[in-house]
Amino acid sequence: MLRIAVLGVGRIGRMHAENIAAHPRATLAGVFDVHTPAAVEISEKLGVPRFESAEAVFASPDVDAVLIATSTATHADLIEAGVAAGKPILCEKPIDLSLARVNACATKIAGATVPIMLGFVRRFDTGHAAVRQAIEEGQIGELHQVIVTSRDPGMASVAYVEVSGGIFRDMTIHDFDMARFILGEEVTEVTATGSRLVDPALMERCNDYDTVTVVLKTASGKQAIINNSRRAAYGYDQRVEAFGSGGMAISENRTLNQLRLYTADFTGQATPLLNFFIERYQDAFAAEIGAFVDAIEQGIAPPVDFEDGRQALILAEAALLSVTEGRTVKISEIG
Repeated sequence: MLRIAVLGVGRIGRMHAENIAAHPRATLAGVFDVHTPAAVEISEKLGVPRFESAEAVFASPDVDAVLIATSTATHADLIEAGVAAGKPILCEKPIDLSLARVNACATKIAGATVPIMLGFVRRFDTGHAAVRQAIEEGQIGELHQVIVTSRDPGMASVAYVEVSGGIFRDMTIHDFDMARFILGEEVTEVTATGSRLVDPALMERCNDYDTVTVVLKTASGKQAIINNSRRAAYGYDQRVEAFGSGGMAISENRTLNQLRLYTADFTGQATPLLNFFIERYQDAFAAEIGAFVDAIEQGIAPPVDFEDGRQALILAEAALLSVTEGRTVKISEIG
């Protein structure tokens, strides 16, 4: 059994801890959080040790691997500490809000022999993965366009928005990774637009946007269009569409069940969209842990790695520059 410790047991870290504890080939080795009550609660609930520090986790002979779900500002430091300790790492996105810090981290961990996996969980969604498989199998001919729709059910808290790093680094970064995943080749230029339509006052204060559209283009001319909103009245909107010379593949939204109702007053889907990212991607989060375990046990590269995280942040920086300057940005400008 692979012994995995979790650093950070807030909303997403708690979910990861529970998934590890339930995994048939892993065991939860313990938890740590700077907010002691949160760590005490989850350690008692799952019956696992509570570590006194991140350093104690990395030093422990009873920990084989570490999942990092702490605040973004700590990710790069903890990745470096994990590599130094020889512990495989699964880290939530983003690596950092600063590309310079990410590049410095990349230099420091260059040549690492332990797996370093990034938490772009949407790659493990069965529907999204099936779209990529359909492309690889030639079911839609030559790929021409990808459309990624990602809209949150409601605006995050003011406290969260103020430290999030902005919509491109915080929210769209998942979609940048999904676009790369589906396109199968690197993006060479980015054109983005941003608006303040959901909460203009908050967005103005944070110098951010709540409604954005991004167009990505590859060297071969393939396109990906990403559309985001911080608030969708009908729920958590998550769709991926791939259009090719021979057809189209679509990964649709998920609902509690597939009931469609036909009455005198209503015709259509009778249950609402799943309204929270942990619910929507519940199976994908479990599959992500499985992929991490596979990478360690089989000695193979993780399916989404540090460089994937760096590339997603590069696209985020390009999109922000595009909005700021009102022009198309070449990826070569970002570096």
